[in-house]
Amino acid sequence: MKKLRIGITIGLHHEAETLWKNGIKQNAVFLTEALKNCPNVASVSLVNTTHVPITDKLLWDLKRWPTVTFDDIKDNVDVLIELGGQIDPAATDYLKQRGARLVSYCCGFEYVHAMESVIFSKPSFGEHLFVNQRYDAIWMIPQVANISQGYFEVLRRQTAQVVPFIWSPIFLNARTAALPHSGEYQRRAGPRRLSVMEPNINVVKFCLYPTMIAELAYRARPDAIELLQVTNAQHLAIDCKEFISLMNQLDIVRQHKAVFLGRFDTPTFLAERTDIVVSHQWENPLNYFYLEVCWQGYPLVHNATLCPDLGYYYQANDLNEGARRLLQAVEEHDVQLEQYREKQRSRIARFLPESDALIRDYSTLLDSLLQRPIR
Repeated sequence: MKKLRIGITIGLHHEAETLWKNGIKQNAVFLTEALKNCPNVASVSLVNTTHVPITDKLLWDLKRWPTVTFDDIKDNVDVLIELGGQIDPAATDYLKQRGARLVSYCCGFEYVHAMESVIFSKPSFGEHLFVNQRYDAIWMIPQVANISQGYFEVLRRQTAQVVPFIWSPIFLNARTAALPHSGEYQRRAGPRRLSVMEPNINVVKFCLYPTMIAELAYRARPDAIELLQVTNAQHLAIDCKEFISLMNQLDIVRQHKAVFLGRFDTPTFLAERTDIVVSHQWENPLNYFYLEVCWQGYPLVHNATLCPDLGYYYQANDLNEGARRLLQAVEEHDVQLEQYREKQRSRIARFLPESDALIRDYSTLLDSLLQRPIR
């Protein structure tokens, strides 16, 4: 069987772009790494769909991750996976006439984003929305399926299927190489420094419940907690009266044991200022942040249903259980640190591009794609 030449779209915003701060581009790279391991794949390239020129100013290895324009690859691609940039109807028609397949790879909470755009008048796609209805397949990562699958299928007029989530520590390792102990968790005596690092840009990951978990733990054991740090929340603590009013109900705030900070580089903040991470998600039960925290050996108190075997898991919105798990981490984590870190990495291995099961699944997906008639 002929081995496939695959392109994965990205959208460059400037010539010296980095991959680290953009989750979508990291997703494209992780998918690239996994597909390169598939026995039915000959090559994988990143395909830029914007007008930003591709030069050696880009801050990634262009030999490892070749990056080209659509015009460069349009005659030499068998499967184009639309992930971080969209092609137009003319480009779609060109690929179809050549017999190439087009896949929509969905890794965002598009239903939530659409709701916010409509209800809160947040401009997103506007009147120029183009929904391509000629995809040969829709692949979606597991954590977006529950809330967005119907949204994908109705608009794209194609059945969507769940595909394996992929993560690699490659970017994490690059960012932590210069940090003491490679940024890994280190034992520390005394009360714990808690960190809540939700993005706070929508309801999917918001800091209120993790902060309340910290509050319950503080009420039970004030001696065990040195400080609560809530990042990506400084603007809320300054400008949002509702947020300020809620926070002022909490002992941990009123007794000056909490600070509300801006945005930070995650690996550095963990290494320099964190003992325990407290998290909460709503329809986002698996993401890079959880894997980064656990890979580095930090205790993660979370309710992510797609990785309950990682960190210190509590169910749903049970804040009391979350507080109990937090205090368990205070008492036990340092005692079993080496075993914890080893166990976390072993369990995360199922998401790595080198996972045999993951490679088999993607090879099968590609074989199935080629057996379908071109739309």
